[in-house]
Amino acid sequence: MLNKLRFLSTVTLVGISGILGSTAGFASDPPPAEEVGASVSIRMYQVEGTLPADDPNSPQWAAVPESEFNLAPQVHWPERIQEVTVQSVKVKGLHDGQNLAILVEYEDPTDDPKDAAAIEFMVGDKKAHFAHGQPMLQVEGGPVNIWFWKKETGKALDMSAKGFKTLSTQEKQDVSATGAWAGGSWKVVFTRALKTEDEQDVQIEPGEWRSVAFAFWDGALVSGVAKEKGSQKAVSSWWSIRAEPSADNSIFGWVIFGLALAAGFELVVVRKLRKGQSA
Repeated sequence: MLNKLRFLSTVTLVGISGILGSTAGFASDPPPAEEVGASVSIRMYQVEGTLPADDPNSPQWAAVPESEFNLAPQVHWPERIQEVTVQSVKVKGLHDGQNLAILVEYEDPTDDPKDAAAIEFMVGDKKAHFAHGQPMLQVEGGPVNIWFWKKETGKALDMSAKGFKTLSTQEKQDVSATGAWAGGSWKVVFTRALKTEDEQDVQIEPGEWRSVAFAFWDGALVSGVAKEKGSQKAVSSWWSIRAEPSADNSIFGWVIFGLALAAGFELVVVRKLRKGQSA
């Protein structure tokens, strides 16, 4: 009888331990490498401590899973270009509950003052085309928020648009960016608060998906003119991004309670059995 009770108690403890173990991946833990499939989204994982917001080469980025997206020439409005230098972009993201940092890495054989990169977000719930929110067939068009960085200035611009030729720099600048070129590749890290008070900005609520797109310009000079400028650029279509929510640790309290209950149950039963055996 005693052995049976101990067996049942062990099963209870194992079961509760299994629940405890399964909750370890609930929050923002990056998925195992073998589970990462084709990139359709970016997950900005939550970290404690300082974000690598001003250092594209920070060792902190090495442990962050990346997503990769193909790029193509912009062909929706003049002046078009048939070939682009940047063929794909690798993206990583982190946040600390208040601020976010997004790292873009892409191949560009030369470091040029006119090199540039941009991240575009759909603002609100109104569907917009990734081409500056321009109305298209079956797409009404809507506002977009664009974060633009250029090597020449070394700074980021917080911009807005709602269609072709509507791009403008916002009065309030909330975005910063830092770029570093080495070995034929650019790394640029953009940072901003998850939420701002500007209605022109994308607002990022942890756990909610937002639409994101990317654009890049190769500023190498050809006959004295930048190879890619203005509408001549490499672009992506819309993809998805979200800041991973904080861990829900409430279940751990129940797990601890269950462990204590199981241990108390075993102790009471064992004492009663021992008393019965000694009588």
